[in-house]
Amino acid sequence: MMPKRLVAVLFVFVAVAGTLIVLRTGIISKFKTGTHETKSALYYCPMHPTYTSDKPGDCPICNMKLVKREDHEQEPVDAGHVHESIPVQVGEQEQPSAREFTVEELVQMKPGEICLIHKCKTGTCLIAMTPEWARLGKCPHCGEDLGVIVKEALPEGYGNVRLSSEKTSAIGIKTGEVKKIQMTKTIRTVGRIAYDPDLYQAEEELIQAARAFEKAELGSIPEVKEQAGRLVESATIRLRLLGLSDSLIDEVKQAGKPDRSLLYSEAGGTVWLYAPIYEYEIPLVKVGDTIDVEVPAFPEKKFQGAIRSIDPVVDPVTRSIRARAVLQNPEGFLKPEMYVNAILERRLGEVLAVPEEAVFATGEQNIVFVAKPDGVFEPRQVTVGVKSGEDYEVKSGLSEGETVVTSGNFLIDSESRLKAALQSVGEGHKHG
Repeated sequence: MMPKRLVAVLFVFVAVAGTLIVLRTGIISKFKTGTHETKSALYYCPMHPTYTSDKPGDCPICNMKLVKREDHEQEPVDAGHVHESIPVQVGEQEQPSAREFTVEELVQMKPGEICLIHKCKTGTCLIAMTPEWARLGKCPHCGEDLGVIVKEALPEGYGNVRLSSEKTSAIGIKTGEVKKIQMTKTIRTVGRIAYDPDLYQAEEELIQAARAFEKAELGSIPEVKEQAGRLVESATIRLRLLGLSDSLIDEVKQAGKPDRSLLYSEAGGTVWLYAPIYEYEIPLVKVGDTIDVEVPAFPEKKFQGAIRSIDPVVDPVTRSIRARAVLQNPEGFLKPEMYVNAILERRLGEVLAVPEEAVFATGEQNIVFVAKPDGVFEPRQVTVGVKSGEDYEVKSGLSEGETVVTSGNFLIDSESRLKAALQSVGEGHKHG
């Protein structure tokens, strides 16, 4: 009996020891692989990295061949998220802890807050993420790649396009750079030398009303004073509607007589220029701006003046307002009702600009195709401002240093729409 019991005990001991060894080996294996069991190589779509498979085949979204991902390759970063290492304390050699940020969290960081850290040639750069740097993924201090992946929201009905270098060259795609430039907007319009009897009469009425009010103030009848004050107010409102500013109205009162240049011109005097400004150019025109004038009858003569007032009401027919400028008329060449060419230049300063050819207007939105690495062209909806020469001011949607397509937009636009349509169909089949 004793030998049998001893054999049984030894058998149980061996079984327990074997189990512990197996468990210990599995734990060590998991620890070495980062708490994940060793996975077989996966296949993923180059255009849609979020789609993976454990066997080769085609992407159900775009029908591209799946590419094998080696074990040492990095897992695709989730769209709209950034995974980075953030130190526990600045200046200490502590092991960074992994954190995850959405793009919104990154761009809302205030200056001085640590939202990203990386080693560069100059040392350790601590930066606060801005929309521009988040989009470019470059350090503002040293310009090195941060490894940040930010997915832009594609315009509705558009998809990314990938073209080989041979196809890009064959269809004649050209690119340009998004950069900051000193922009000046030139406004050209056809004006006329004023002949305005109505305004002349309105100025006369204001002067008479002002004199009557002064006399009424000397009297002792309140009703007369009140009525005279209303006449002055009515005449002032009429002049405002005719386009005179408060300062010009005060000048009429001080002069004590209406401006005769509204009826005829004299050598050595001044004349009024009436110049229509289209509605979309109204924000660019200000009182005090210098305006240059050319007269077809005297091409060798140049005239210059300053804008004194701008009409408060837009013409419902022409969708324009009237700017009034005073011009010197030393030789009396300028006559009432004479047509002239007026030029006004507005300096906008340094603005972000893109070549005019890069903007593809669809009627509902403005699309620009951004050239990315590996032949990828990304559609981007942009907001443009002033157009000056061959450039558009960019209000939003692009960052300085990006490369945009300036020739071949139509072909890429067609391909992008087709790609989006196929993707929509693929997703429909997938959900079905």
